[in-house]
Amino acid sequence: MSSASDRVEERSSVRNGVARMAFTVFSILLEIVFIFFLIYRLNTYAEWINLALTILSVILVLAIYSQRKTSALKMPWIILIMAFPVVGVVLYLLIGMNGGTRAARKRYEKVDSILLPILPDHGPALERLRETDPARAGLASYVKTHAGYPLYENSDVTYYDDAARGLEAQKEELRKAESFIFMEYHAIEDRESWHGIQEILEDRVRAGVEVRVFYDDMGSIGFINRDFVRRMEDRGIRCRVFNPFMPGLNLFLNNRDHRKITVVDGRVAFTGGYNLANEYFNINSPFGHWKDTGVKIEGEAVRSLTVTFLEMWNAVRGDDENDTDFTPYLPVLPYTAREGGFVQPYADQPMDNEQVGEEVYISMAETAQSYVWFVTPYLILTDEMIHALGLAAKRGVDVRVITPGIPDKKLVYQVTRSYYNPLTRNGVKVYEYTPGFCHCKMCVADDKAAACGTINLDYRSLYHHFENGCLYYQKQAVLDTRADFESILAVSEDVTERYTQGRGAFLRLGQLILRLFAALL
Repeated sequence: MSSASDRVEERSSVRNGVARMAFTVFSILLEIVFIFFLIYRLNTYAEWINLALTILSVILVLAIYSQRKTSALKMPWIILIMAFPVVGVVLYLLIGMNGGTRAARKRYEKVDSILLPILPDHGPALERLRETDPARAGLASYVKTHAGYPLYENSDVTYYDDAARGLEAQKEELRKAESFIFMEYHAIEDRESWHGIQEILEDRVRAGVEVRVFYDDMGSIGFINRDFVRRMEDRGIRCRVFNPFMPGLNLFLNNRDHRKITVVDGRVAFTGGYNLANEYFNINSPFGHWKDTGVKIEGEAVRSLTVTFLEMWNAVRGDDENDTDFTPYLPVLPYTAREGGFVQPYADQPMDNEQVGEEVYISMAETAQSYVWFVTPYLILTDEMIHALGLAAKRGVDVRVITPGIPDKKLVYQVTRSYYNPLTRNGVKVYEYTPGFCHCKMCVADDKAAACGTINLDYRSLYHHFENGCLYYQKQAVLDTRADFESILAVSEDVTERYTQGRGAFLRLGQLILRLFAALL
């Protein structure tokens, strides 16, 4: 149980975290202003510097144009550099082109070359899925071939339509831990929701259980300070931080760890949309009712989430002392699934050129025959995704997208709404969740397949972040997911007609500008 002094220290840590974020942002802005001013002043005094800047701008534009990325990601940088060379070049060198990414890519390639081959092949599971659902067997094959994560049969999925219920189930399993606990989250808040977990972790440490906690610094910076790591280590909880947020020219800001994973003893795992912060469980409600979901995975499929955690833990920095033997964390445990069907946890990362998260969503739309429904807190789509959803609707598929009715980020909310018209004019139905902020990241199709995880329908999730999800086919959890979609739709406003109709010229212009630079938000 936390003491009074602990609570004072925790409140101080949160204040210090906010102060550190403010100081870092201010420092970065000063760096940008200084470099901009330096280049601008030199540019006015030396013609050769102006020529060099022009040549650099042309080279950068050509390099960006040649990249293997969607045009929606390339065009904002190209337009910015061409229209405002000084500003565009400075921002691209600081944010768009990151030397640190190359070093990180090598670390991830090395770790993945060891970990992913440990995972089993599909075995007969893929052929059995192909017999009943060949289209989605193709999706399962894609995930294994291009992400490395196989399809499993001897596994179960439990769907939680409420983050608080998911958290309680998670705590129940944590109390049973005998060997190890792995926890990886984008955001941890040093308050009630985390304190209940921390007490369990400390108890398990005293029982000899190995406990590891991993979090993203940007996601948690307003909630905790870096001394959180020291305090966890003092309690016997091993703790690492992804990509500490700090001033510097070698920014790695776009690439964040957005995953949410808990693994207990290699026998049970949890993932979903919720972080370990109070608002996700409606302990406080700054944006109305917070709707979030998750899944529990049992059986052989837990191995994939274990590998996903070990990837991040062992590749986050080059100077850490990493694992040399993964065998203790990948035990072969006896398990008999309660029902048939298939489970396929998977992960996506920005260190390669494969957008697994987006391809999964596109495939769900392309293979749907009756319906495909999505829910996402942010809707910032590539042309490829817009085309896939629109084409599915034109084929007669019931395509629906649910977004929040109350935003947590107002600018991003306006960008989200700017994508309604390209969808609705092609037959996609759009709904807004009226009770508050809907943070779920899910889709369900034809009562046969569903996905739940951390992946939003926006550029950051699909192209910049480390993400994870879980596909499940022919499981009761698929029908449970559909039932939850229906409950969300029952309290959501259908805004399809409103955004199908014409918009004013001023509104259209504003939305075009927002969409143009949506990839940079």
